[in-house]
Amino acid sequence: MSTLEPEPSPSEAPPAGRVEAADALRRLGHALVGHRADAGVVARITDFAIAVLPEVERAPRRTQAERFTGDERFLGAFLSPGSQPVLAEGESMDLFSDSVVSGSANPMGIALRIRREGDEAVARVTLGHAFQGAPGRAHGGIVSAIVDEVMGSVMPILGRVAFTRTLSITYLAPTPMGEEIEFRARLRERDGRRLHIECEGTHAGARFVECEGLFVEVDLAAFRGAEETGAP
Repeated sequence: MSTLEPEPSPSEAPPAGRVEAADALRRLGHALVGHRADAGVVARITDFAIAVLPEVERAPRRTQAERFTGDERFLGAFLSPGSQPVLAEGESMDLFSDSVVSGSANPMGIALRIRREGDEAVARVTLGHAFQGAPGRAHGGIVSAIVDEVMGSVMPILGRVAFTRTLSITYLAPTPMGEEIEFRARLRERDGRRLHIECEGTHAGARFVECEGLFVEVDLAAFRGAEETGAP
């Protein structure tokens, strides 16, 4: 469970209070999984959720597509000819605050914080009880999602847009929970539009997972044309 202060993108900061609400709901989820809460407390949580849910559902809908194409950093830095890196040295990535892995405003997410260190995307996180797989260990699917997100975060360092084609993951040891773990990803080589990214996860200096991924760079001309015509 992440307790780090949110660092929203200056171009797309979540609406006031959403990051704090998301953090509180994530903490509540981990607490419900990790503790034997009194039945009365659970009933109060249920009553509140049922009471407030209709108000939220009546609000205007939000779509990821609108936020994806409306982010000035994305359009200006990724989609401009001769694009430059979006992330400066030491800067955190939160371009899409609703991301289920690294979004600060997603109450069901991991709230992974990713920063640029040199040419690497680096993430540190402490996983809570809701992400448990085997007793006392994080679920392998959660680890895979984190690895994919960190590897994808190499793209804003390169100033490119690419999507995951393949991932080859090797689990070397169980992934601990309740303790800080670190992930580092970098470009290994480039072959045209094919970007080969590598990543490893470590705890106390020892590797517990490593991954090689193939990412395919988006044809930006086609992307811009689709965005202008409204095509998918």
